[in-house]
Amino acid sequence: MWLRATDDPAAEIEESASSLWESTLDFVPRIGVAAVIVAAGWAASRGLRWLLHRYLRRRQTPSFATVMSKIGGWIFLTVVVLIAMAITFPSVRPVDLLAGLGFFSIAVGFAFQDILENTLSGMLLLFRQPFRSGDQIEVMGQSGTVEGITIRETRIIRYDGELVVIPNRDVYKNEIVVHTYRDDHRQEFVVGIAYENDAEEATTAIIAALRSVDGVRLDPPPMALVENLNVSTVDIVAMFWTSARRFDSLLVKDAAIKAVKRRLDDAGIEMPADIVALQATPSFKAALQNEADVTPAGSIRT
Repeated sequence: MWLRATDDPAAEIEESASSLWESTLDFVPRIGVAAVIVAAGWAASRGLRWLLHRYLRRRQTPSFATVMSKIGGWIFLTVVVLIAMAITFPSVRPVDLLAGLGFFSIAVGFAFQDILENTLSGMLLLFRQPFRSGDQIEVMGQSGTVEGITIRETRIIRYDGELVVIPNRDVYKNEIVVHTYRDDHRQEFVVGIAYENDAEEATTAIIAALRSVDGVRLDPPPMALVENLNVSTVDIVAMFWTSARRFDSLLVKDAAIKAVKRRLDDAGIEMPADIVALQATPSFKAALQNEADVTPAGSIRT
C-alpha cells in the first residue's frame, strides 16, 4: 500500500498567513472608504434635517417639522450605512442586506415595543393634528398648555406651572378635550333672585351688565334665561362668550359676576340666601318644651 507524504506544516502556516495578510490589505481600503462614506452621510443627514425642518416649519407646526426632519435624517443615514456595508462586503447582495435589516427590525420591534408604539402614536398625532403646540387641552385628567410633541411624548405645562410628560400612546388612546379648538369659549354662572322680584326685569338687567364688560363677546350675544324655581330663589343662568384662553376667560368671568351684582343691587333686585330646613330631634323638642331645663341665656343645663 502506497502512502502520500503530507505537506510541510510550516509551509501551510506560511501560506495561510500570506493569504490572510493579502485579504487584510485588500479589506482595509474598503473599510476606509466605508468609514468616509458613513462620516459624509452623517454630515449630509444633519444638513438634510436642517433643510427639512426649515421647509416644513413654513408649512406645518414646529413639532411636526422637528419630528419629521429627524425621521428623514435617520432614513437617509440608514441608506448610507447600507451602501457602506455593500462596499465593505461586496459578496453580500443588497437583497441580503435588506432581508437582514427586516429581521433586525422585527427583533428590535419586539424588544422596544413601547418605544415604537409611542413613536407611531406621535407620528399619527402630528399628521392628524387634533391639537398643536400652544393649545390648551385636557387629557387623562391633566389640563394645561401644550408645550410640544416629540417622537415619544407630549409635554403639557399645567396651569399651576408644573410640567406633565405623557407618552404619546396614552394621549392617542384617550379622550382629548381641546379647549382652544375655537377662539371663543362659553362661560356661565347662576344668579338666584327673590320670588318677589320680576324675573323679566332681572334678565334684562343681567344682559345689560354682561354687555358692559370688556372681553364679553357681543357675537354671539350674551343671554340670561330662567333655569330653575328653587326653594327660596328663582335661578337665572347668565351665559356669555369670551376668549378661549383660560386666564383671559377667568378674568372676564370675574368682571362679569361683579358687574351683574352691581346692576342687580342698583335695580333693587334681592338675591336672598338659600333657605335651609332643620328638623329637630325628639330630645331637642323635649328640651325646648321643658322650661326648667333651659337657662335664660338659652343654653341647656346638664
